[in-house]
Amino acid sequence: MASQYIEAMVYAQPAPAARWKRWLGRGVAAWPRQCELCGDWGTEALCRRCVLRFAAPVPRCPRCALPGHADLPCGACQRETPEFDGARAVADYEFPWDGLITRFKFRQQPELALALSRRMAAALAQAPKAPTTLLVPMPLSVARLRERGYNQAWELARHLGECLHIEARPDLLQRWRDTPHQVGLTRQQRETNLRDALWVDPAHVAHVHGRHVALIDDVMTTGASANAAAHALKLAGAAGVQVWVLARTPRTD
Repeated sequence: MASQYIEAMVYAQPAPAARWKRWLGRGVAAWPRQCELCGDWGTEALCRRCVLRFAAPVPRCPRCALPGHADLPCGACQRETPEFDGARAVADYEFPWDGLITRFKFRQQPELALALSRRMAAALAQAPKAPTTLLVPMPLSVARLRERGYNQAWELARHLGECLHIEARPDLLQRWRDTPHQVGLTRQQRETNLRDALWVDPAHVAHVHGRHVALIDDVMTTGASANAAAHALKLAGAAGVQVWVLARTPRTD
């Protein structure tokens, strides 16, 4: 399985156009460009006005990152403690972040990872520091990785690791079977869907043991995926697991 996953990581490189755009995005970061949200011209992929308007810090539950009290876990987390130890999110998963993340995730625009990871780093700088020493992306199955061409969570993790000077590894946590898409499922359905689907490669358990890990993903909806991943990481001996995401889906209740 490990060899299959590594093979898929090599195989699933962004298409030539996407690689060119990602390289160009790095090389001309200071050139005039349009904001990815509003379209105004400037020098940043996400202009300051849009950041202030759409990503202003709000108090969030320190455990699950839902809007709430910044110092106390929300009622849901007090009733049922998540497997992970804390979570951070840049914004709620709603306009305009839902459209931007869809472009990044499904429309061959991995070059957006650089700007989005910088926004994550800025948000993390305003939060209480966690003793994180290892970044791990939420994995895709081999089949999904080949289908999509890249793992958006790894694109975020590797840029975030460079920015924060934290080791990032795409091969530690793996998804050993392809699960149906999670979109539209309830929390219970998601948990059933993910049961025993995530694991740490036995060859790399020693690399996880005793480490404070941050699980990186684009969106957290019910927290079922994060719970399953945190459970696998802690079974491998992780000392703690944080979840860092771009967006958090608000509760509908």
